Amino acid sequence: MTETQTPQRPRPLRVLAAMSGGVDSAVAAARAAEAGHDVTGVHLALSANPQSFRTGARGCCTIEDSRDARRAADVIGIPFYVWDLAERFREDVVEDFVAEYEAGRTPNPCLRCNEKIKFAALLDKALALGFDAVVTGHYATVVVNDDGTRELHRASDMAKDQSYVLGVLDDRQLAHAMFPLGDTLTTKEEIRAEAEARGLAVAKKPDSHDICFIADGDTQGFLADRLGKAEGDIVDADGNKLGTHEGAFGYTIGQRKGLRIGTPAPDGKPRYVLDISPVNNTVTVGPAAALDVTGLTAIKPRWCGAAPSGPGTYTAQLRAHGGETPVRAELVDGSELRVSFEEPVRGVAPGQAIVLYDGTRVVGSATIATTERATATV
Repeated sequence: MTETQTPQRPRPLRVLAAMSGGVDSAVAAARAAEAGHDVTGVHLALSANPQSFRTGARGCCTIEDSRDARRAADVIGIPFYVWDLAERFREDVVEDFVAEYEAGRTPNPCLRCNEKIKFAALLDKALALGFDAVVTGHYATVVVNDDGTRELHRASDMAKDQSYVLGVLDDRQLAHAMFPLGDTLTTKEEIRAEAEARGLAVAKKPDSHDICFIADGDTQGFLADRLGKAEGDIVDADGNKLGTHEGAFGYTIGQRKGLRIGTPAPDGKPRYVLDISPVNNTVTVGPAAALDVTGLTAIKPRWCGAAPSGPGTYTAQLRAHGGETPVRAELVDGSELRVSFEEPVRGVAPGQAIVLYDGTRVVGSATIATTERATATV
């Protein structure tokens, strides 16, 4: 007689859940525990001098957040620890952020945090302690192929997809990453309802946004405190002086507001930041059409799998909350990514990350070094 075989459940894993004190990471930890995994919660203390309370929905590194994470772990019934990674965070994320702006580039600190902290420092420590994987509340999906290789894909719900800021993860990091929220078609309201049903007090807590280490949201003030004010010129494309600024680091490519130029443009239309030169502390402004970018080169590529060979067609995302645009890309000499756009795009700045997609699969990412502008009629 042949016995009926039942499908075997995946082997339970020993996992470390990164708990920020917010609703997403709490529900992710709860789902991992409910799936039968041996879960331990950990809150990352990333500030050397954390505030007691959050300012509205800004930041995620306060004492209040740590306590919220601990209470959530208690409700879930898992062990909980606080790990001090403040020095590593300062060196790899905060100082990098300041240095990039000082050099006239526009960095993405969330991407850097995922690369250097959550899936490097945290993951390395977790593996050394015998954990199998790190769980986070990111909205993205890891697909395991028949041959055991892994792919990073967009979340089921594009409205919440966070794969862009995870585009820096490599094969090894993906092999030890779990995103329990990524493959469920649930709205944020449903996630909050689930948290409330589980008895998690963070169910109605506001989402954190902006840059976590700039609690008041004043990026220009934060940079001025660290770099000092340095008056320079605001000029047009012909070099004519239109005004002054207190530090070129306070501007980003494509910026329109806050230029404080008294002289109107000849055509009466708004002007935008076209270029930032830290060498002579000059900000160049001009019409929107001059922002059109037809191609770029990017460096420091990181691949979520094998590096592509030869030129290929993909879609690209250039900002965390931006849309996709069709591109043709080729890796040159293994270190430089050359990209051309089917249609010109705007708001592209050196320092930003470009993430390539093949359908929903994340191919990899690279840091924009230079851009090619379309010829604009001024």
